[in-house]
Amino acid sequence: MEQFIPYVQIIAGLVLLTAGGEFIVRGAVGLALRMGISKVIVGLTIVAAGTSAPEFVVSLNAALAGSGEIAMGNVVGSNIANILLILGAVAVLKPVAAGRITTIRDGGAMLVGTLLFIGFCQFGVIDRWAGLVMLAVLIGMWYFTYKNDKNSPSDASALHEEEVDDIGQAPAGWARPVIATVIGVVALTFGADLLVNGGVSVAREFGVSEAVIGLTLVAFGTSLPELAASMVAAFRGHSDVALGNVFGSNLFNLLVIIGGVSIISPISVPLQIAQSDIWIMLVVTVAVLVVAYAGRRIGRVAGAVFMAAYFGYIGMLFAG
Repeated sequence: MEQFIPYVQIIAGLVLLTAGGEFIVRGAVGLALRMGISKVIVGLTIVAAGTSAPEFVVSLNAALAGSGEIAMGNVVGSNIANILLILGAVAVLKPVAAGRITTIRDGGAMLVGTLLFIGFCQFGVIDRWAGLVMLAVLIGMWYFTYKNDKNSPSDASALHEEEVDDIGQAPAGWARPVIATVIGVVALTFGADLLVNGGVSVAREFGVSEAVIGLTLVAFGTSLPELAASMVAAFRGHSDVALGNVFGSNLFNLLVIIGGVSIISPISVPLQIAQSDIWIMLVVTVAVLVVAYAGRRIGRVAGAVFMAAYFGYIGMLFAG
């Protein structure tokens, strides 16, 4: 019976992370709108933070538990999954419109964040000073975006507002968003603990590295809230929201999650991730920007290719 405990932990962790991610996004957005914060700011920061909350809690939990490989693998794997799996699945369901400004500005910010992260990985450890630089760069990007949107609203700012509208309007009172936020935090905390413990146990049982578990199982699990939100948006006819979600979430994953966690506990960069996976993430990031910019959308064929590439990547990890 004991041999099944890690799998029960993983399943329970995935369920709690998915539910917690949904609760914390709705709760945090509700609180922000209730306080009168503009939808552009909410979409730019809080939605990205909320959908990346599972990655942050799992990575922090893993780093503090001495499983830095899972923390690093979780973020890199999530970014790859966000582009290939989530955007791919949404595009197959309904082609994703890609505004030129959204692709250049928000996609460009994601690319800059990716290059900055890869640069720090070359030191072998993401240390506290690197984490501070990452957070400072992201704050600078957010400030530039806010000032730009305030002075000359664009399709990118409209997309951020659309992200918020898909989640809901300002609540009538404070109770519901506060309760939702608290439930989300509690669910994420317990879910992260269960998923990390179960993932480490399974990695040891099968003799695979914790980095592989982080890149695959943990990364997929923490990406479930984004997948669910993007699929719902596509069903509602707002498939373009998925693009903004992925750009914002990937940037947040790299600069806030790795940056924030490294300030608390420096993260070692596993050799496998340094030699291959961060470069795969870069190739995938450039590929989605080229497809989106060249075609002004991500069509069904491109979506199917993205999904096939993701499953090929997963197969390569386990085969290797």
